[in-house]
Amino acid sequence: MNDRIIGQVKRINGPVIEVMGITDAEMFELVWVGKEHLIGELIKLEQDSAVVQVYEDTTGIAPYDPVYGAGMQLSVELGPGMVGTIYDGIQRPLEKIRDISGIFIKRGISVPSLDREKKWHFVPSAKEGDTVSSGMVLGTVQETENVLHKILVPPNEKGILISVVPEGDYTVEEVIAVLEKEDSQKKDLFLMHRWPIRKHRPTKGRLPLDIPLVTGQRVIDTLFPIAKGATVCIPGGFGTGKTMTQQAVAKWCDADLIIYIGCGERGNEITDVLTEFPKLIDPRSGRSLMERTILIANTSNMPVSAREASIYTGITMAEYFRDQGYHVAVMADSTSRWAEALRELSGRMEEMPAEEGFPAYLPTRIAEFYERAGSMETLNGERGSVSVIGAVSPPGGDFSEPVTQHTKRFIRCFWALDRNLANARHYPAISWLESYSEYLSGLEAWWAEKAGSEWLPDRTEIMELLHKEVRLQQVVKLVGPDALPDSQRFILEVCTLFKNAFLQQNAYDKIDTYSVVPKQAKMLHIIVTYWRRGSEMIKKGVTLVQLRKMKVYQDIIKMKFTISNDDLQALDKIEAYLERSMDQLEALHA
Repeated sequence: MNDRIIGQVKRINGPVIEVMGITDAEMFELVWVGKEHLIGELIKLEQDSAVVQVYEDTTGIAPYDPVYGAGMQLSVELGPGMVGTIYDGIQRPLEKIRDISGIFIKRGISVPSLDREKKWHFVPSAKEGDTVSSGMVLGTVQETENVLHKILVPPNEKGILISVVPEGDYTVEEVIAVLEKEDSQKKDLFLMHRWPIRKHRPTKGRLPLDIPLVTGQRVIDTLFPIAKGATVCIPGGFGTGKTMTQQAVAKWCDADLIIYIGCGERGNEITDVLTEFPKLIDPRSGRSLMERTILIANTSNMPVSAREASIYTGITMAEYFRDQGYHVAVMADSTSRWAEALRELSGRMEEMPAEEGFPAYLPTRIAEFYERAGSMETLNGERGSVSVIGAVSPPGGDFSEPVTQHTKRFIRCFWALDRNLANARHYPAISWLESYSEYLSGLEAWWAEKAGSEWLPDRTEIMELLHKEVRLQQVVKLVGPDALPDSQRFILEVCTLFKNAFLQQNAYDKIDTYSVVPKQAKMLHIIVTYWRRGSEMIKKGVTLVQLRKMKVYQDIIKMKFTISNDDLQALDKIEAYLERSMDQLEALHA
């Protein structure tokens, strides 16, 4: 720890401290405050004074206490040992801290983010004499069974390797290679390196978002699909299922790694995540989900300034794995708590408030966060992506509040949670009326290849029916359903069937909890076929009661529970049975 004193405490205002007599400091520099060395970050500089936000409880700090500078910005350690670890908002490993200080985090405690003693088996792929540059792979470490950790040349470094260690076991602090730079200076390279959390990691450029992030949740994949590299907002009031939806996506999506950020959430919710995730089985590997997950736990009773940093800590980790060619999904739960932390810190710094007390720079901070998502060509020519799925907790479920509205400006997919659906135990409670996805056009070709050319017309037709149903429900409230002709009542019937047999998903049912893409497409086509043929039959005199009495109708209702993902021929049989049943009805009324 650095003992370079850069100033003295002048004034304490909660987690915000004014420092006087500043010498040799820079913006966003990592600092330690007081004799207990409380960790903080310098966020404002003015002549010989500065403002520091402290990531721990500042009780006991007094005027004239020393402030020490680290000589670097607040950074995270990136290297083997991150996957499967539970960190706090500034990348301190909570399990290691518990072993040292018990169930409460002692102030000023300092524990390395990565284990300094554990040895990793390093297999070099670069050799002595190679010319290397930023992002090139020096070798690999098998971190977990699912994650092959690629050791990269740190950003902004290039030169000639003058030595590389042989294959063997090394700690993250042992030198694995020596780089001679263009100015003849030598730089030691390790299994790990540091990177500032507020700074984007460099890439070659952005790539089109044309590969979907398949979640196995039918309402998402079919109606409001997202791409790898997407930005998503999940707004919803208390109890509408934001955390549950994020956990379902985290478990079932086809991302290579999951980074779950519990930002300012209640302790019991974070506890549920910490206890459930290690028990969850990754459906692709059959092993624990934690072998491809990093958890950042920053509960509401932790220091508010650490909540503000946790979002950046998580996205920086995601960018690091993206640079290795992985597809990473970041679950931020919730960005509202992060915005509230900004509001509190801004108030303590006596800045001019904007709407609802939030700082005027709130939209800028939200934009800076979400723009770090995307599908990228990495510096070594691979394709990697960071998808950001951020939950928003608008007070009272009011989507017109600033955080929701500003977030909508910078994201391209909106999964609005509906309290009425949640109260009716319809999960996922994603409203098909308020939600939207702007990724549909880019993913159309992929869906046509994997699910058939009928997928897009089927989806378009069912969305039109759902919107027609809203208008008809208004009429029903006035005059009742019996006043409607069968052709309009059939629209209500089909929409109810679609909601119950397709959109609603049971997370506790082994078959229904996850649906592969071909199964989703076939289920959708069966329901749309029932609508198309049924509406023709009604024009020919068939009654709605006759359509409901068909035996195949019950098969359609139950297909999500009875037909597994690997038995898609059974869906073909239901479709053929539906066509025969319709033909028989048509023959009766010929």
